Amino acid sequence: MPWVWSLGVRRAQGWFGMNLPAADVTPERPADIMMTVALTMRQMGVLGLPRNYEIFYEALSGSNSELSVELVSLGMRPRQADLDRIGRKYFAQNHGHGIVESARAAIAKELEEITRILLAERNYLERYGRILDETADGLNSRHLVTKDILQKIVSVMVTATSSIIDHGRQAVTSLDDKSVELENVKSKLEEYKRLADTDPLTHIWNRRAFDRCIASIYDSRERVMYGALILADIDRFKDINDRHGHPVGDKIIQIIAGVLQSNSRRDMFVARTGGEEFALIVENGNVESTVAFADHLRAVIAEVPFTNTQTRQAYGPITISLGVCMANDADGPEDLYAKTDRALYRSKVSGRNRVTLHTTTAPRRKDWMLYKRD
Repeated sequence: MPWVWSLGVRRAQGWFGMNLPAADVTPERPADIMMTVALTMRQMGVLGLPRNYEIFYEALSGSNSELSVELVSLGMRPRQADLDRIGRKYFAQNHGHGIVESARAAIAKELEEITRILLAERNYLERYGRILDETADGLNSRHLVTKDILQKIVSVMVTATSSIIDHGRQAVTSLDDKSVELENVKSKLEEYKRLADTDPLTHIWNRRAFDRCIASIYDSRERVMYGALILADIDRFKDINDRHGHPVGDKIIQIIAGVLQSNSRRDMFVARTGGEEFALIVENGNVESTVAFADHLRAVIAEVPFTNTQTRQAYGPITISLGVCMANDADGPEDLYAKTDRALYRSKVSGRNRVTLHTTTAPRRKDWMLYKRD
């Protein structure tokens, strides 16, 4: 075990007041590191933000001793403002504002270079055009054009033509390079956007992405008529955390997220909206198929063996309760979420491990295009 890594683990044990099995935490097992990170952040009351995970991962892995020392100096209850300051100091390029500003600066620089290349190319072409014009004027003049003069004209034209061709090739190469660099900047922005919309624990969509997706349902009549929202919540999750600890709870959340994702169609949107709650946005379905799909998810999870593969300790059975509401039974995204949440609550109070459909006796609106955004 490298001494830096070992130092990082010992610091985690001593400074954070934790009893971590150092022999099991190795650089080859990043999942163990993330488990340690999640546990440490919970014990210290740190928000589960992506930038906080990044800081604690670096500190607990021992790969950045200066960061570790600075983090420990904040004490057992660090303020978010101090964590943000550390994040900006050590990971400025990975934080939202820094990424956007860096990308803007890079794009501005590349566009300036492209403009310079195009202006230089235009100047070369204009100069070449003047040479052609002057040569044509000379040949059309009434003065005697001798063999010596013709040779000089040919020499000038060959040199000028060769120069413009070479410069054109250089310009094309330079523009190709700039195009690649701009694509790299675009990729970085896309990666940041993906990370900003991803739940760090489960790697599925997060609440931010969910809010945007549910709002888009009411952009078209078709999506409203055939869309639905399913909310799922792990039953008695607090008891699971109390009995087995938060690391086990986090692992169960990860497993359930994987089951929901793997059992959903590609056109379905699966997100973790907070804590032990998940949301699924269904398109191209009706009431019967949506309720049947929700019940299928419930049944699959009820059959999953939640067991520690090393100790053989069983944590189950684990079940989920679900609420369902069709989009055309709600007046908009907020109403859709509220009605689905009430259906979920009825599943909970009715005994859990079941699916409840929101029903309404109110007449449905005839023209859902009223909700289409401008």
